[in-house]
Amino acid sequence: MKLGRAVLGLLLLAPSVVQAVEPISLGLALAGVLTGYIYPRLYCLFAECCGQKRSLSREALQKDLDDKLFGQHLAKKIILNAVFGFINNPKPKKPLTLSLHGWTGTGKNFVSKIIAENIYEGGLNSDYVHLFVATLHFPHASNITLYKDQLQLWIRGNVSACARSIFIFDEMDKMHAGLIDAIKPFLDYYDLVDGVSYQKAMFIFLSNAGAERITDVALDFWRSGKQREDIKLKDIEHALSVSVFNNKNSGFWHSSLIDRNLIDYFVPFLPLEYKHLKMCIRVEMQSRGYEIDEDIVSRVAEEMTFFPKEERVFSDKGCKTVFTKLDYYYDD
Repeated sequence: MKLGRAVLGLLLLAPSVVQAVEPISLGLALAGVLTGYIYPRLYCLFAECCGQKRSLSREALQKDLDDKLFGQHLAKKIILNAVFGFINNPKPKKPLTLSLHGWTGTGKNFVSKIIAENIYEGGLNSDYVHLFVATLHFPHASNITLYKDQLQLWIRGNVSACARSIFIFDEMDKMHAGLIDAIKPFLDYYDLVDGVSYQKAMFIFLSNAGAERITDVALDFWRSGKQREDIKLKDIEHALSVSVFNNKNSGFWHSSLIDRNLIDYFVPFLPLEYKHLKMCIRVEMQSRGYEIDEDIVSRVAEEMTFFPKEERVFSDKGCKTVFTKLDYYYDD
């Protein structure tokens, strides 16, 4: 698809641009567009290029996080500072590794999408953003040796093609223990591994593991009458990393990535409250072009289930299903 657009773009070039390529035959120019070698700048006018990514705007990233992510003051701050600082560091010592933890529907996948869209125009569909889903790509424990080899080859090949590659691993809590350790050399403090530098790559892990520990902290603050915004990273991060490391049902169980301190940030996603669900519903209404109807907002939010059973503080599905519930009220 992208190569086809590139060729079409060359054929539709303005005369002044066509004249600029006259010293070489049109056929050779077309080949150059196809390969990206003869006219890389011209090629990148019509296709996404690793070397010509958009510059990361701190303001744009912050706006996306503020407008689209609710109830996650810790995640917002960590993601903004970590990603912006890493991308603007011309010589990072190692790849950026972020491990996002929390219940379903709290915003982990959404944040990985926001990061990808702020770095590459194609977002999650970019050729330089790679998504692995544990249950889809690594389903069988008996094939773990094969998966390790394939994973190393895939990462090595893609980082060789684009140093700024982004790798997202979803469902880490369902990944077979030991598999993720195959990428440990790529995440370490090495200038080169078999002639390839991984220092500008980014690795993002998404997991439900550790969500219980995050909830315990959030609930303790709520029961003490404290604001959730008063929760600091130091209140959660260490206990979260230990919980994930010792969780036998997690892909990080006794992982060398944690043992060797190769995860830069354990990012906690707090369970969402009633008010946060209403924020999600309003944004979804706006995205569909509807005027915000506070009566419908309240009715949809009240249909959700909450825990603990007696106190009903946190949504047990976050914002994950509010979008489908909204369909009931706008069934044309």
